Amino acid sequence: MEIVIGLLIIAVGAFCQSSSYVPINKIKDWSWESYWLVQGIFAWLVFPLLGACLAVPEGHSLMELFAADPKASLLTMFFGVLWGIGGLTFGLSMRYLGVALGQSIALGTCAGLGTILTPVFTGNVSDLTLPVIVGVVVTLAGIGVIGLAGHMKSQSLSDEEKKEAVKDFNFTKGIIVALLAGFMSACFSIGLGFGEGLNFGEQTDPMFRTLPATLLVTIGGFITNAAYCFFQNQKNSTWADYKKSSLYANNVLFCALAGLLWYSQFFGLSLGKGFLTESATLLTFSWCILMALNVTFSNVWGIILKEWKGCSSKTITVLLAGILILIISSFLPQLLK
Repeated sequence: MEIVIGLLIIAVGAFCQSSSYVPINKIKDWSWESYWLVQGIFAWLVFPLLGACLAVPEGHSLMELFAADPKASLLTMFFGVLWGIGGLTFGLSMRYLGVALGQSIALGTCAGLGTILTPVFTGNVSDLTLPVIVGVVVTLAGIGVIGLAGHMKSQSLSDEEKKEAVKDFNFTKGIIVALLAGFMSACFSIGLGFGEGLNFGEQTDPMFRTLPATLLVTIGGFITNAAYCFFQNQKNSTWADYKKSSLYANNVLFCALAGLLWYSQFFGLSLGKGFLTESATLLTFSWCILMALNVTFSNVWGIILKEWKGCSSKTITVLLAGILILIISSFLPQLLK
């Protein structure tokens, strides 16, 4: 029963993440770089800090924890910086492919590489059991099926219909960007792997143990994103966005909501893993579960936002088959134990 609860919590976090781009549509008269930076303050600093504080017992501090193992702390943050590059290109993948297909390809690559490379980088290759590997393969198969649906969509729609669904739709450019985004985004999982021991052991509730490492990874990602956003503010002369005080109430509110929804995936991952402690297989596979569910829910949003409008019933059937495969992949390793 605890395993079911853990998977449901991860699923709720995945749903929130897949919904995080909806509030951004409510932001008014700010350039991309301005709202991306502000929502990043909430997504990568404010809420991760609040979450990490839950892992700190009374009489201790986060700085004490990080100073106790500076090597692990720095490595965790370093992979966060690399993950930040993936976050930047992740947005571009949705610009060229739409929410559904863009997130599918990027998160699929992220799911597979994050699950496989984390044990390799951290020296825990023995965690890559046959059920875990099979689960990754099935997840990638589901992503591949969804990618096929996207290709079928690209071939069947007219240029006008493509632009109506996704303004800057470009299948070839989008695939390249999405694969790069997925590869770099996998560094988040690697960072969590290096930061696995950054907690107070038995003094920290198992549900909160990965949250300090999550904070370090997101701080690293914020550094990358902030540098790029400031560069774009200077290049595009958009510093004036921050002076539009009349927009603060609306824009900051929706940036905060987007940041909270985005962070919920990793808060949910931490809480969910606290219920999966009896299954080493699912603990290793948990990253892939989260990414697979992110893809599932992002495609649900894609359907809601009418990104698949005008596609044939065959294309929709292929899309739904891919989603079904992803759902099955989430619990398949546990069945194969």
